[in-house]
Amino acid sequence: MPVDTTALLRWYDVAARDLPWRRDQVTAWQILMSEIMLQQTPVARVAPIWEDWVRRWPVPSAMAQESPAEILRAWGRLGYPRRALRLHECAGVLATDHHDRVPDDVDVLLSLPGIGAYTARAVACFAYGQRVPVVDTNVRRVVARAVHGSAEPGNPSTKRDLADVEALLPRTRTRAARFSAALMELGATICTARNPECGRCPLPECAWQAAGSPAHDGPPRRVQKFAGTDRQVRGRLMAVLRDSDLPVERQTLDAVWLTDPGQRDRALHSLLVDGLVEQTDDGRYALAGEGSR
Repeated sequence: MPVDTTALLRWYDVAARDLPWRRDQVTAWQILMSEIMLQQTPVARVAPIWEDWVRRWPVPSAMAQESPAEILRAWGRLGYPRRALRLHECAGVLATDHHDRVPDDVDVLLSLPGIGAYTARAVACFAYGQRVPVVDTNVRRVVARAVHGSAEPGNPSTKRDLADVEALLPRTRTRAARFSAALMELGATICTARNPECGRCPLPECAWQAAGSPAHDGPPRRVQKFAGTDRQVRGRLMAVLRDSDLPVERQTLDAVWLTDPGQRDRALHSLLVDGLVEQTDDGRYALAGEGSR
């Protein structure tokens, strides 16, 4: 079942959230920063940090001149801090190899550090208005319901998912870019995972609704927990290091997680392996780039 482009775009014109990275004069670099931050992170947490980063590092070369440790401090509690290090690395490549400009070609974007299939197409679409399919979790869910009549999209498949969205895109470039934004917005605000508001949906036809909104009959969705996981321990260790101007002693880190020393040791080791933390010659610990202090 096709998606009614006109109905979706009319809805988007009046219902789109006023997100700072959607405003006029936002550059491709700033959109790239927002896309990296928004991965698995709610908009409300990202917006104030993104605005601070735009002021501090309006162009890639400004970020590239900062130390990795300063980038990690500015990242704060957004989670998955490896994204910050990869973005810092990407800024260096953009500054030296691309004259401080984010490329508009998907293949070139894919060659940059930390840029995957979704981010490359999101930048090409939202920064440069290109007609390329942009597929995230929200888009996959809308397509599964509106087109395929399924409550859930099933396992991701880059080739299949891109083909599904490509088939829905309007032919004209400007409408295609707005359509991609609208499809994503619909999944984020109306066609949500837990409580879809079908009565507010702008689409006049939806295969899932037409089928009576059947329940998902596949494997249950995995709910990603946080409490008690290695991610939580890593976050606490990183918080101690972000708050210190100097390398810290091992016992300071040990004190943040006493319930399971083995888990704490595993989390600290993983931070060292990921290059987020380094150990000084005298055995203390610091954020990346600060171990020589």
